[in-house]
Amino acid sequence: MPAPLHEAHPSSPGRRLPDTQQGMRRRNLARVMHTVNAEGPLSRAAVASQIGLTRAAVSTLVDELIRSGLLEELGPERPGRVGRPGSALAVSGRGPAGIGAEIGVDHLAVCAVDLRGAVRARAVRHGTNRRRPPQPVVAELSALVEQVVAKAESEGLWPAGLAVAVPGLVARDARTVVRAPNLDWHDIDLGALLPAELALTVDNEANFGSLAELWLRDDTPLDFLHVSAEIGIGGAVVVDGCLLRGTRGFAGELGHVPVRPEGPACACGGRGCLEQYAGEEAVLRAAGLTPGVDRVDVLAGRAAQGDEEVRRALRDAGTALGIALTGAVNLLDPQAVVLGGALASLAPWLLPSLERELEQRSAGRACAVRVSRLGPEGPLLGAAHSVVRAVLDDPAAVGTRA
Repeated sequence: MPAPLHEAHPSSPGRRLPDTQQGMRRRNLARVMHTVNAEGPLSRAAVASQIGLTRAAVSTLVDELIRSGLLEELGPERPGRVGRPGSALAVSGRGPAGIGAEIGVDHLAVCAVDLRGAVRARAVRHGTNRRRPPQPVVAELSALVEQVVAKAESEGLWPAGLAVAVPGLVARDARTVVRAPNLDWHDIDLGALLPAELALTVDNEANFGSLAELWLRDDTPLDFLHVSAEIGIGGAVVVDGCLLRGTRGFAGELGHVPVRPEGPACACGGRGCLEQYAGEEAVLRAAGLTPGVDRVDVLAGRAAQGDEEVRRALRDAGTALGIALTGAVNLLDPQAVVLGGALASLAPWLLPSLERELEQRSAGRACAVRVSRLGPEGPLLGAAHSVVRAVLDDPAAVGTRA
């Protein structure tokens, strides 16, 4: 059974519950939910054996979770077991759902994920958000949220919360975008603009992407550096299964690490940042292409066809990534570097030069580099699953929906 994550950030599941009788009950409810989610379908007896409680205690907890709509009974267990078969328990496919949203530079996306991890509804709007005021952007996002919630409710689900991924720095209040250079947003309280009836969490898109990698892939190590790209480049650091957030919550800003201090000016105010060499628009410019729709597909297609100018631009981007990553790898000593977002699609042409830089510059043994199978979906899925994980970690806080 995967252990809940214990972090101080409001968006993080697994917040520690008080050491009281009520706190113990809530922890045991969470243990039952996590066990059935990870190992189910299971009988009450099997759950009791897994978590070390009596069958009577587990049965009481299970009954409460069934009444809350979080677990459901599927009928007798499969044949072949010794003794009288118990009723198999599974996480409910109805009831609470996590609503995830993403504000990208060139798109908006929303999805609903049920407690089993299935995406049950999705809505996307393509179009630039760069330098648009936050109010119309958030109004369009809210319309997509309403659309997705309506579809989820038609299937017997209800929203347990809303988590929004943004391409920028987010304050520890988990609602204020302190700075999003590629949107040109500063000190924007998204909590004041989004629907008040939904519990809200806002976080950096790379953080949610890294959590999706951690939660949705069984082979992901507990210590890794996640780097992804859209217009900009985002990074997140996971240590012992927890996000490393830093004092202000800004850890992981790999895109604004200078790789050539004398280089071009960046939207963040610095010069020679990694984004100016390995961000999508930088690679397109280097390849002689004009930014537009499906630009990653264009780059990948041209590279696959042998376009040497595109391949050279991707090699140079991989070199810049390798230089920036080497500093992070030498400092943090992660088990792996995971490439997500657009970088996953471009990995065949980025990896050789990236890995060469890591090999040449690493203080110790070169770090393994892996390619995410989630790709651009990572931040959106991570956002939705963060709400689901919060339900699993403290089911008593969810309540019921008539």
